[in-house]
Order: sequence, then structure tokens, then C-alpha cells
Amino acid sequence: MPAPRRTASPRTTGAPAPRRRLTARETEALQALLAARAAAGAPARPRPTRPAPGRTRTATRRRPAPRPTRTRGPWRARLLVVGLATLLVPVLTVLLAPATSAPGAATVPGDPTGLALAARGTLLQDADTYRRLQTEIAARRTVVEQARAAEEGARAAVAAEQATVGGAAADLYRASALTRMPVLGLDATAPAGTADVLYRQALADRAAGDREAAVARAERAEAAVRTAAARVAAAQAAVDSATAQARSLLGGIRATAGDLGLDVSVQLAALGTVPAAGEQQARNAAALQRWQGYLTELATAGIEPPSAAELADPAVLPEGFSPALDAAGQAVPGVAWAVAGNRPVTVLPAETVAAVSSALAQAGRPYVAGAAGPDTYDCGGLVAASYLLGGYALPATAAEQWAAATVVPASQLQVGDLVVSDGGLDVGVYLGGDDVLGASAASYQVGVRSVPADARAVRVTLPAPAEPNAPLPASTSGRGACGAVPAPAGPVSPAWGGWSNGRIPTAALCPVARGHALRCDAAAGYAGLAQAYQAAFGTPLCITDSYRSMSAQVDAFRRKPALAAVPGTSNHGWALAVDLCGGVNVAGTPQWTWMTQHAGAFGFVNPDWARPGGEKPEPWHWEYGHLT
Repeated sequence: MPAPRRTASPRTTGAPAPRRRLTARETEALQALLAARAAAGAPARPRPTRPAPGRTRTATRRRPAPRPTRTRGPWRARLLVVGLATLLVPVLTVLLAPATSAPGAATVPGDPTGLALAARGTLLQDADTYRRLQTEIAARRTVVEQARAAEEGARAAVAAEQATVGGAAADLYRASALTRMPVLGLDATAPAGTADVLYRQALADRAAGDREAAVARAERAEAAVRTAAARVAAAQAAVDSATAQARSLLGGIRATAGDLGLDVSVQLAALGTVPAAGEQQARNAAALQRWQGYLTELATAGIEPPSAAELADPAVLPEGFSPALDAAGQAVPGVAWAVAGNRPVTVLPAETVAAVSSALAQAGRPYVAGAAGPDTYDCGGLVAASYLLGGYALPATAAEQWAAATVVPASQLQVGDLVVSDGGLDVGVYLGGDDVLGASAASYQVGVRSVPADARAVRVTLPAPAEPNAPLPASTSGRGACGAVPAPAGPVSPAWGGWSNGRIPTAALCPVARGHALRCDAAAGYAGLAQAYQAAFGTPLCITDSYRSMSAQVDAFRRKPALAAVPGTSNHGWALAVDLCGGVNVAGTPQWTWMTQHAGAFGFVNPDWARPGGEKPEPWHWEYGHLT
């Protein structure tokens, strides 16, 4: 018998219990209570509402009460007045203050040294951009030449195809109808000749096809000519655009040079100089002092150098200037006279002032063949780099510079002129008196020296000659480029530059590896040697020692008295010797053998005393040149 069915109670099912209804009496009492509260002023408590099933109760946000508006106090107005006064008073002071210098006076606000550093940075950056543009122009000119060669080839192809088409057309015009169409000669009554006629027709058809092919080739060749011509035009436009940019940049450099101011030029001439040794340092310092004194004299007199264009014609000079005269009373173009105190003074163009100051700032820097700065120079590179900072682009060599500038007689030689000697192998910047500043291969540095006996002069700031100057007579001095002395037959003294052993400043040397330096020509040889070594072995050339200062020599002798030379006698102290490792330091190894076979091509030798069987074998020790 099935169990009786039970009904679920409200508690079991979770259903809410039924609400008890208020009786009429209870309802009346509640209404009376609410009325009494309302009469007493108490707000009626709102009856809470239950949320609908399935909804969550959300909190009611109260709107924040509005913040009271704060009124600006009188101190704000006073602060505003003080701020405006702080800004306006200096401006009004400058505007209303009387001028303290005459018009045209050379005044430079601020720190002249800081301005000189900034100006030099700007000029160097612009000069570097100009050089990059020149490289780009050279590359684009190569593209132009290639495009023109392609155009000429295309035109030659057109001419050849046109000749072929023309010849075929002429032959066709002169040919008879049967020659052009042999099939017209078919004769039904002579079937034996049909094969011959068809053969000649096939030949005629082939000739017609050849003519059509020649016409098509001619059309393609003409299209190739048009394409090549368009490439030539595009390449030439690129060259013209880069050339215009370079010309504009050069004009900007000239403008910057003209705006330097004399106080800045005074400081610019002393920026970056490297100390030289002994008499050379004294001569460099005297030339710098004389130049700075000249600029200071102009500034004191309120004389601002005009531009080169303004001084080119002695008959038309700016107001306040008169023609400069040579000993014979002839006017000197490119410079002028002005009055400083109670005497006349020669005024150079602003571009020349910038170039000479830039050149003097390189005094003491190392000589390296083919270098044009900013840290090393040869003679032509120093001149080109200096005048580029004055806004003039010069060729790289002394002979080319002689050919490109205007020749001036010795009687009209002026500061800033280029002094060319040794048949166009050497060049420097004239500084006045008997002084020329140049990069010398004999002293391995930039320095002041005497004017050579065979010197000729050219002036950069005058209009260039219509035709290049004739080459100078060949030199008979026996010296090489930039005064390089002939190579001696035997061992040479390692002393150079007037320095003492171990007393050479690192600024006069060139780095070869981290923490190592040599004289710059030796450094260039080492760089080539290291490159060849790495190509042969796949590893860098290992170096343990190079230039040794005197203190380093003393320390090495203290630690290794049996190996190190007596301080002051080591060729390491002349920055002309290296000690190598990585296998080179052991005689008989492939690395050492390779060095004995190839190092001489780069100027390095293992001296006799250091070779196996020598007085003091040191296979790791290599010197630049045959030294005593």
C-alpha cells in the first residue's frame, strides 16, 4: 500500500509566511500616531521598500553640497602686479637705456669663450654636412655619367636598327612585284615550277618577317632612348639639387663667419691647441698672441671686418675704409685700411679672420698624410679645413689650391694668403712677418715655421681666376709632400717633434687600440698591419704595450729590470714601438712567421737585437722603421 503523500510546509519550500492583516482598530491607532508625529514637526519615516525578487539593492548616493565660492583676496592682485613689473622692468630698461657703443662696434654679449665653442660647433657641423653633400654630388655625377653612357648606347642601337629598316625598305621599294610576291608567278600550265615559286615565296615571307622584327627592335630602342634620357634628366636634377644645397650651406657658413664678432674670434683661435715642444711651442704661442692682439686692436677701435665681397674692389669700399697700398703705392685688392687710434691698420675680410682663427686653433695637432681634420691634418687638409670654416671650399692638395685661387705678388702678401712651395707639394697659411702655419711631415705636427725661399702666394677670398693657374716649376729640394724628408739609407734617430723621450703628450699621438697610442704615421701603419693580420688569422692583432711615458718606463724597469730598457732610452718612449702577443710573441709560430714576412710592408720590423739569436731576443717587440 503506497505511503500517504505529504505536502511541503512553507518552511520546507522556503516560501514566505503569510502576512497578518491589521485589524480596523490597529489601523486606526497607526494613523493617529502618524498624524501626531506630523503635528509635532518630526519627519515621517519613509516606509522601506523591498526590492523585487532577483534584484540587488543599490545604495543611494547623496549629491555633495555645493562648495562655497572663494573670493580672491587682495594679495592675489598685488602678486600679479609684482610679476608684471618683474617682467617689464628689464625690457623697459634695455629699450630706454642710451647706447653705450658706436654703430659698427664689435661687441659680443655673454661669455666669448662659450660663444666661441658654440660657433665652432656650428661651423664644424655645417662643414661636415657640406663634405657629405660633396660626396653625394660625386656619387650622383657618377650616376649621371652611367645614365648618359646608357643613353648613348640606346641611341646607337636606334641608329643601327633604323639603318636596317631603311635598307630593307629601300630594297623592297626597288623590287618588282614578283620579287615581293613570288606566288603571283604560279602557272597552272607549268606545274613543274610550282615548288620553286613556293620556295621563293617562303624566302620573301621570311624577309618580310625580318623587316617587321627590325621595325619592332627600332621602336623598342627608341623607347629605351626615352627611358635613358629620363634617367639622365633625373640624375642631373639630383646633382643640381645637391649642388644648390651645398652652395646655400656654404653661403650660410660665410654668414656665420661674418657674424662671429672679434671677441669670439679671439677665443676661437685658442680653442683646441695642443702643446708643442721647446722652441716650437714658443713660436706657436707668439703667433697666437700676435693674432689675438690684432683682433683686440680692431675691436677696441670699433672696427668690424667687412665681408670679402665688400673688400674685393679697392675702388668701392664700405664707408670708413680706404684702399690698402703696397710699398709701390699700388692698391691691394681683398683688404682695406682703417684708422685705429692714430695709425692705419689693415683690415682683413671676416671670412679670412674666421679661417686664420680656425687654423691657429689646430696648432700642435698631429700630421697624418691625407687627413683634413678634425684631429689630424696634412698641409693641404689643414688649409682646406680652415677655409671651409670661413665659407670657402678648396681642393685637398697644395697643387690644386695653387691652381684654384688668385695669384698675388710677394709685395702684396697679406695675412691669410696661402703660401705654396716645393713646386706645389707644400702649403701653409701666412701669418705675417716670416711666419707660416702649416702641417709638416718633417715635424709630424701643425706648427709655425718660416716662409720658404721659393714661396708663391694666392688669395682665396678674391674671385677665382677664369683659367687655372699654371703649375709651379718642379721642386728640386728632394722633399716629399708637406715637407717630408727623404727616407735615409740606414737607421735613423727616433727623436721627433722636439720632444724628450717619454714626455710626449697623448694629444700629439694617435690611438691604435684601447689604452695604446703611437706617433700618427706609425699608427696609420699599425692600422693597416692589424687589418691584414685579421684577414689572415681571423682574430685581432694582440697588443700589450705601445707608447710609454717616463713614469711608465720607470715602473716597467722596476718590475722587469732584465727585460725593460733603462728609462729614457726605450723606443716605446718615442711612441714608435709596440709589444705584441697572441702568438707573435713566440718565435717560430705561424703568427710570428707571418709578421716577419708582411710587417715590413707596413713599416714595422723586429730589430736585429730582438730577433732569435740576437743580443736580447724579444720576438714580441716591433718598431716602426729602422731606429737607432
